[in-house]
Amino acid sequence: MEARLNLFANPAAATFLKHINTAGRSISDSTLPTATQELVKLRASQINGCGFCTDMHTKEAAHAGETSVRLHLVAAWREATVFTDAERAALELTEQGTRIADAAGGVTEEAWADAAKHYDEDQLAALVSLIALINAYNRMNVIVQQPAGDYRVGQFG
Repeated sequence: MEARLNLFANPAAATFLKHINTAGRSISDSTLPTATQELVKLRASQINGCGFCTDMHTKEAAHAGETSVRLHLVAAWREATVFTDAERAALELTEQGTRIADAAGGVTEEAWADAAKHYDEDQLAALVSLIALINAYNRMNVIVQQPAGDYRVGQFG
């Protein structure tokens, strides 16, 4: 399988990716826990059907020490006992923020309040930014049918 468009070789796409990658550094440098960041990226990628990002973030999370049990249970986090209350709040915000079109009101007050109980204002800003960013990456990769499975840890870092 080959992508419809090579996002890395096309000058316009490469410039765009360079800019959003730079913006993404503010999130990775934030105090939002790294494990939470990877869980959020993985869950949004699963929802969006982005194989490339699901592959990437599963491998990056495992490399960073995430357990296989938690990685396997991200898609069923509501029934899983292996996530903290803070991670569960982040995953709920991720799902609602990713499925905006599915909910007339977008993110509920309850989901926001739950996340705000666990994260300070800077972490909330990082979390909201991360949800927006991973959704942008997912959409690009899904549109061009970016193949999944060959990602190597640290490939873009």
